[in-house]
Amino acid sequence: MNRTLIKNATIVNESEKFEGDVLIQDEIILEIGASINPEKANLVIDAGGKILMPGVIDDQVHFREPGLTHKGNIESESRAAIAGGVTTFIEQPNTNPQTVTIDRLEEKMMIAANSSYANYSFMFGGTNDNLEELKKLDRNACAGVKLFLGSSTGNMLVDNEAVLEKIFSNTDMVISTHCEDEGTIRTNLEQFKAKYGEDIPISAHPLIRSEAACYLSSSKAIKLAEKTGARLHVFHVSTALETKLFRNDIPLEKKKITAEVCTHHLWFSDKDYEEKGTLIKWNPAVKTEADREGLWEALLDDRIDILATDHAPHTLEEKQNKYLQAPSGGPLVQHTLPALLEKHKEGKISLEKLVQKMCHNPAILFNIHKRGYIREGYFADLVLVDLNDPWTVSGENILYKCGWSPFEGTTFSSAISHTFVNGHLAYSKGKVDPGRNVKRLTFDR
Repeated sequence: MNRTLIKNATIVNESEKFEGDVLIQDEIILEIGASINPEKANLVIDAGGKILMPGVIDDQVHFREPGLTHKGNIESESRAAIAGGVTTFIEQPNTNPQTVTIDRLEEKMMIAANSSYANYSFMFGGTNDNLEELKKLDRNACAGVKLFLGSSTGNMLVDNEAVLEKIFSNTDMVISTHCEDEGTIRTNLEQFKAKYGEDIPISAHPLIRSEAACYLSSSKAIKLAEKTGARLHVFHVSTALETKLFRNDIPLEKKKITAEVCTHHLWFSDKDYEEKGTLIKWNPAVKTEADREGLWEALLDDRIDILATDHAPHTLEEKQNKYLQAPSGGPLVQHTLPALLEKHKEGKISLEKLVQKMCHNPAILFNIHKRGYIREGYFADLVLVDLNDPWTVSGENILYKCGWSPFEGTTFSSAISHTFVNGHLAYSKGKVDPGRNVKRLTFDR
C-alpha cells in the first residue's frame, strides 16, 4: 500500500478554490482535508500554494498510430500529454488502417495498454458502409462514434445522407462530428486555383474552408440530431456564427447537443498566418479575430461545453510545403494548459471555468467512470501547476515526436510541476517517469 500526501495546495475543483491537502492511497483519492497528518503517507509533497486541479481529459487527439508513426505514436504523444497535464485522452479513428471495425478498435486498445503514459480510449469511426459493424459495438466499449462530415482521410467522409440518418438513429453513444461542407470547400478552392494556380497563399485558408462551409455542415448535423434524437457533440467549432446554434439554458447533463472549441481557435487568428504560415494550418481553419472573440464568449457563457486540443502532429518537413501540399493539423497536448493559464492570467478565464471545461465536462459528456474531479473515491488523476514558473518553448523541451510546436519561442509564465496518473507520479519537474500506471477508460452508461 502506497500513500502520497499533497500538502498546502490551492485546490481548484467543482467551481471552488480553497486551501487544502489531498491524500492518495495507491490509485485512489483517499482523503481531502484542511490539514491531513503527514504520518499517514509514505511520500509527502509540499505544494507550497501551487494550484492542484484534476487531470485534463482531452477528448480529441490524433496520435497517429497505427500507420502514421513517422509523425507520432501513442507512446511519444502521451508522454507529451502528461507533461502538459493531460492525464486522459480520447483518440480519433483516422489512422491507417482506420478504426472502423471492432477488431481494429481493440488492436488500438492493446497498443495503448502496452505503451501509453496516460489513460486512454478511442473513437469508433463511421463510414458510408460500416453501419452493421457499428450496430454490434457495445455502448461501453469506447468513448463514442466519430463522423467526418468534411475533411476526411481515406473513405471516412460520410456523405450519404440516408446512411448518415441511419447512423444517427442506430446508436445511443455520443456521436462526435467534424463539420465542414465539402461542396462549399471544393467550390471555394476552385475559385482560388483559378486565381493563383498552385501558389495559393496560406491566408486564403479560412476563405476556402469558410464560415459558410462550417455553419452549413454544423446546422445540418444539428437538425439531423434533433430529428433522430441522437446525442451529438460538434468538435472544434471555429466561427462565431456557429455558436448561435447551441444553448446554455440547461445544464450539460441534460443537453443532447453539445459543442467543443480547441486551443488554436482561441489563441490564433487569421492575422497570424503571415508569421506562422502553414504551421497554423488546421481544419477547420483559424479564422478572424471576431470569430475568436465569439468563441471565447460562447465558452464562457456555456454554449460551448468542452475545451480540447485536436492534437494532430505532422513532421516539420510536411508542414513546410506550399499551401496545397501542406497537411492540416499541429501538435498541442504539451502546451495547451500552459497557454490557457496565460489567458487566465490575462483575465480572460477563471481557473474554475478552465477546470470545468477541460476536466469536469468531458467526464460528464462521455460518462467517464470516476475521473475528472478531485473527489474521495475517484482515481487520483491530478495536476500541480506553478503559476509563477516562466519558461520558453524550444526544441530542447518539446516532447512531440515531430519535434516542433506552433508555440515555439513563446514564453509561458506558468508550468506543470507534477502530474499524477492513477496515483502514480508520472511527471515531475520536467521529467517523465519511465514507469506507467494507466487504464483503459470505463463508462457509467
